[in-house]
Amino acid sequence: MTPPARTLNAPVITVVDPDERTRVDAAGTGLFYAIHRETVAEAHAELKRRPVSAVLVSVARCAHEAERRVASVVREFPMVPTVALLGTTLPTPLALMQLGQAGVTRLVDVRAPSGWMRLRHLLTEAAAQEVERQTLAAVRAEVGEAPPDVWRFFEAVLDRHDPAHTVRELSGRLGVVPSTLMSRFFRAGLPAPKRYLSYARLLRAARLFEDPGHSIADVATTLRYSSPQSFSRHIRLFFGVTAGQFRREISGEKMLERWMAELVRPHLAALRTLRPLALKAGMPARTPTARPATTLPPSVRDRHAAWQARAR
Repeated sequence: MTPPARTLNAPVITVVDPDERTRVDAAGTGLFYAIHRETVAEAHAELKRRPVSAVLVSVARCAHEAERRVASVVREFPMVPTVALLGTTLPTPLALMQLGQAGVTRLVDVRAPSGWMRLRHLLTEAAAQEVERQTLAAVRAEVGEAPPDVWRFFEAVLDRHDPAHTVRELSGRLGVVPSTLMSRFFRAGLPAPKRYLSYARLLRAARLFEDPGHSIADVATTLRYSSPQSFSRHIRLFFGVTAGQFRREISGEKMLERWMAELVRPHLAALRTLRPLALKAGMPARTPTARPATTLPPSVRDRHAAWQARAR
């Protein structure tokens, strides 16, 4: 059975008046959560640190000194919609002109309830463009009917806001032992779970690189690589190119096509019958949370470390 899409919970950065923050939070219920910042400069810095779905800027907050900052946000992050909110504080004609000069083309009048509905509609469209949602929708379209286990796996792999980076993390969230998850994919003739995780990470990298405001170091930090060098090695391992070449040659759309061509389309029959999380008779149920750290005797610590390395 193909499940319905999940409720959106996308982050947006706001630079709005203090009395508008509560209304923005209320408008985002079930759709987005707001990361409130005091200045456009702070919002610009936040964009470099994390992927977000949109930037909301109060027209009244866009004084002349912020115009260049707003223009930088629009120019450097064209894939992130910048939406101007016309609130209770009426702007001057100069402020509206400065927004246009900065490249802001979306203006929503939120002085009436219909304005907040319009804002939700705009942000729903923005969230639908997230690469993880596009990928999950493409997988559903190709696979069609599949066990719920399969959709739980893909949703966990393509979790935008708290992505797993190791098989151990992924297994903990799915409530299955790492070795069990890996062996079931192996027996079904599917790529290893680790490969799905790696490709999901590179999907995000390709999407982030579409915004010129992100440097290679920014993307490496956002995706939790230990260093830009580690990120570059990961790209070279899968594509045989440098991070700079990857940025120039592989867009989010191309990376999505590679995901489908290598991880989904050749394996449709297996994915339609896979039960990677099913419990067999006599197997204990495992709570889907990360396993707490344990202290091991020195005599078995080395063997345990080796097993952890294989699980990752």
